[in-house]
Amino acid sequence: MSHSESSLGDLIPAARESTPVVGPGRRRLSVLDAATCIEARPGTEGVARWLRATVGAATGLPLPDGEEVEGGDNCISLRISPELESELGPEGYTVFNSGYGVHIQGGSAAGVFWGAQTLRQLLGPEAFRRAPVTGKREWAVPAVAIQDSPRFAWRGVLLDVARHFLPKDGVLRYLDLLAAHKLNVLHLHLTDDQGWRIEILRHPRLTEVGAWRPRTKAGHRASPLWDERPHGGYYTQDDIREIVAYAAERHITVVPEIDVPGHSQAAIAAYPELGNADVVDTAALTVWDTWGVSPNVLAPSDATLAFYEDVLTEVLDLFPSTFVHIGGDECPKDQWKASPAAQARIRELGLADEDELQSWFVRHFDRWLAARGRRLAGWDEILEGGLAEGATVSSWRGYAGGVAAARAGHDVVMCPEQQVYLDHRQAPGTDEPVPIGYVRTLEDVYRFDPVPPGLTGAEAARILGAQANLWSEVTENQQRVDYQAFPRLAAFAEAVWSDLPAPAERDHRAFERRMTAHYARLDALGVDYRPPGGPRPWQRRPGVLGRPIEGAPPIV
Repeated sequence: MSHSESSLGDLIPAARESTPVVGPGRRRLSVLDAATCIEARPGTEGVARWLRATVGAATGLPLPDGEEVEGGDNCISLRISPELESELGPEGYTVFNSGYGVHIQGGSAAGVFWGAQTLRQLLGPEAFRRAPVTGKREWAVPAVAIQDSPRFAWRGVLLDVARHFLPKDGVLRYLDLLAAHKLNVLHLHLTDDQGWRIEILRHPRLTEVGAWRPRTKAGHRASPLWDERPHGGYYTQDDIREIVAYAAERHITVVPEIDVPGHSQAAIAAYPELGNADVVDTAALTVWDTWGVSPNVLAPSDATLAFYEDVLTEVLDLFPSTFVHIGGDECPKDQWKASPAAQARIRELGLADEDELQSWFVRHFDRWLAARGRRLAGWDEILEGGLAEGATVSSWRGYAGGVAAARAGHDVVMCPEQQVYLDHRQAPGTDEPVPIGYVRTLEDVYRFDPVPPGLTGAEAARILGAQANLWSEVTENQQRVDYQAFPRLAAFAEAVWSDLPAPAERDHRAFERRMTAHYARLDALGVDYRPPGGPRPWQRRPGVLGRPIEGAPPIV
């Protein structure tokens, strides 16, 4: 196998069926060259554009439009097949190359797109660059029949842009990386105590004030060090439209998160009337500069509800996703317990306690979103005080919340911190850049299964899929995000796409062998991943910004 060619066994995530096409009269390879065209049947035009922009740019091939010629051997044919959709689902696809042209079919345009991603892998790592690096005029595609479809419909990644802002181009780059791994949901954590990252025209101080903090805790919250530089940034509404459109071209749904009623200090700093002003001087609050769980939460008032209805009205205009995430996690109740106004609201509503007050808050937005054809999602704390009807649970504190929600008839996205929090360290010892949380190796993530044992078939069907969460307290720039995400995100992608055996039976060594080829793809994409042997020299910051803390609660 030449450096530019890929083995069928190197695909990540692994395909369900991948078979070399052999026999009398068969060619071992198809060759893409300057005469190769793309035949894009109706509905696949976007995939054709993507192929020209990526594979075309990397190979230097023009890949012009062309009409498929019966028996032609120099064409990439793209087609949506209703029959395939009924067999493999909308995201299922086939790639067939008999040596006489490459044919990609999908159950929908998304399926065709995932097939095109597989074709790119078959072309070798040089197909992942942005411009040609060789003088090659011919690119070989092995003769193969691939049939593939995902195990789960929700294959997501959370990107926290609130704690450390990631400029728009970084988000677009990450969408490309998600697409390359057949991941189809980007959960954008847009607001928190440490920053508000989305422009809201009705309430401009959310970004004028809430998007900026004067300094930042450096490393883990136990670190004595500070970065004294101001930090901040936000996405304009046109930035958001661009991100959403870019994602849609790659068949990725962007799910926005606007955190309520906790994790809201940045909003309160911008608009003090949102806080519990009868028990704390909210006018003195600033955007939080450290990590942890802020005690400053939203006041349970009608004015607060109306303010966030304004916010969500603009969010719905920008994000077409069915799901809107409202957080709902880590909401300390101390201010509500001390607040005469909050206690009066509890009595007025006939609630038992502060947990039910939070549930009332969540239920309000569940009804509000449902009336507009959307669905509420929240972290598993929304189970406390009674789960809002129709709500979907993101189960982060292990599997228990997801199990309880599924048994109660609610949809679930599994993202347990013990398995798929990518901000946690990747190895024991102190040479991780900021060695926080649980040790979760590449093998640990590869053995992750979103469906815990003990669920009935109907309950298991409530598991929409899973999500790897990348919180940004200690990922202050794109290079650090790369390091924390990769290569573990490749293992996660296979765990949620491929039809793997039970976790204990998975062949991790075989996966590591396939990763050898995949590292070359990541190199071509410019991903600054953690190498198999451990951190690169620049990545080591032992004993300065953090310390190993077994079971330290993550900050979401």
